[in-house]
Amino acid sequence: MTPPEISARPHRAALAAALTAVCLLAAAVPAAVAADPPALSPAGPPVPAGAVTPGRADLGSGTTDMGTGALLVPLIVVIVIGGLAIYAYTRRRQRAETRTTPGSGAQQQGWGGGPAAVPLSQLDAEAGQLLVGTDDAVRTSTEELGVAAAGFGEEAARPFTAALSYAQSELATAFRLRQQLDDAPPRPPQGGPAEGDTERRRLLEEIIERCAEANRRLDEEAEDFDRLRALERNAPQALAAAETAFRETAGRTGAAGATLAGLRQRYADSATAAVAGNVEQAKDRLLFATSALDTARQAADTGDNAKAAVYVRAAEGAVGQATVLVGAVDRTARETSGAEAALAGALADTGTDLSEAHGLLGDTAAGTSTADLRGRIARAESAVADVRREQAGRYDPVDALRRIAEAGAGLDEALAGLGDRQAGTRRAADLLASATLAARSTVAAAADRITTNRGAVGSRARTRLAEAERHLAESHALAPQDARAALAEVQQADSLAGDAQHLAEQDVREYGIRYGGGTGGGPGDGTGGALLGGIVLGGRLGAGRGFGSGPGSFGGGGTRGRRGGGRF
Repeated sequence: MTPPEISARPHRAALAAALTAVCLLAAAVPAAVAADPPALSPAGPPVPAGAVTPGRADLGSGTTDMGTGALLVPLIVVIVIGGLAIYAYTRRRQRAETRTTPGSGAQQQGWGGGPAAVPLSQLDAEAGQLLVGTDDAVRTSTEELGVAAAGFGEEAARPFTAALSYAQSELATAFRLRQQLDDAPPRPPQGGPAEGDTERRRLLEEIIERCAEANRRLDEEAEDFDRLRALERNAPQALAAAETAFRETAGRTGAAGATLAGLRQRYADSATAAVAGNVEQAKDRLLFATSALDTARQAADTGDNAKAAVYVRAAEGAVGQATVLVGAVDRTARETSGAEAALAGALADTGTDLSEAHGLLGDTAAGTSTADLRGRIARAESAVADVRREQAGRYDPVDALRRIAEAGAGLDEALAGLGDRQAGTRRAADLLASATLAARSTVAAAADRITTNRGAVGSRARTRLAEAERHLAESHALAPQDARAALAEVQQADSLAGDAQHLAEQDVREYGIRYGGGTGGGPGDGTGGALLGGIVLGGRLGAGRGFGSGPGSFGGGGTRGRRGGGRF
């Protein structure tokens, strides 16, 4: 029902009641007059008063009382109908003001037919919560779908892959709208807040709609997904697969510890900062997985497959996150090694560009401003000098490559019109390769941080990461046709991913302060890490402290927590 309809119906009801009452009153007056004839006749003598005798009251003997009674009945009807109309109007208005519908909950009915909107701050908070919840649902669904595809094949998983892709697309659009609000929030015009607030409200409502649609699509497939996995029926087999994955990841965790120690000896602390705690976190997730697998095994041995299924799913989530954490250490080792190898070529290319830029200064006509070019040259020379000095000790190859690529991009803009087109294209492509290596490293680190700490990370970090991933994909698409445009996109991706990482770390610290170091369970049982990682639902910041309700599963907000049971 639209707001005008909501407003008009109570008014029409009240008007109809009033007209009915008037008609009844108009009809009652002649009836009252007819029932109460005049006591005096102009042509005759006065009528003598009847004698009053004790006994039954004579209902027809009081002419004045009869007229009053005839008027009183319709008046009572008027009051009753009017009261009912007012009550109906009040109830309708209350329902209109408190009604919430997906995507249009902000438009509520106010007095006089105007919109009584939900406060923007409340709408903003709702949108943020939905972004976090939907992102969690997508991440959990991605993880369990991977397990299902490994067990049943890609063809069997195809319908769920399609549903997940749809949800990811809706969520990506919602995050892009959120970033649009953060980058350039609509400002109220000089005359008042209506115009700016309307645009902000529109964007927030669309975010809510997109998240609702993503969740709906995943929820639609949850039942079929459960039929595919048949986790309760197949609990023994799923348990065996989870135990195998556990053993493999446990072995990799020990190797990752040695890899991380080697990286710390060779490179600056900043080179390994993103994965500094990964090995310990992986061990914590595996500790939780050990407990879950033990419980699942005991349940399966006694024939309680329903309970076994719950704990198998929890173990799968924990082992999956441990795998992500260990994999991040291995990826960091590859990235630092790759950046170190690429840095030598990047420094040489920048040196060539500096020589060309100095030559351009010498050829500049008298009176032509060279301030911009001189500034670019100075920044590039400073970056090269800093990196060469750092290479003498423990340094950060990825960050060094990033800085050289940024300096080189500045020079490339100045040199774009010089030399042949092929040389310029080749120079831009080289810069793009260096910048992409750095950006991919930052995006991957931010994604791992959010994935393994999603019980604490809010919507701001997730929004920046989603936009970083979008810019990185756009850069990849542009690279074959326009290396310079692709370079701009990849640099934007790198910057946003850095912001995402910083915001995620801030959220995790705040979570730790609130929940005592980020642990939500007993000492040494791994429950705290499971809550922090969103493996066990109920650990999100602001949701209250305590044991989780169960492991997350494939599905949207309405179904992903369906596997309840047990105190983890």
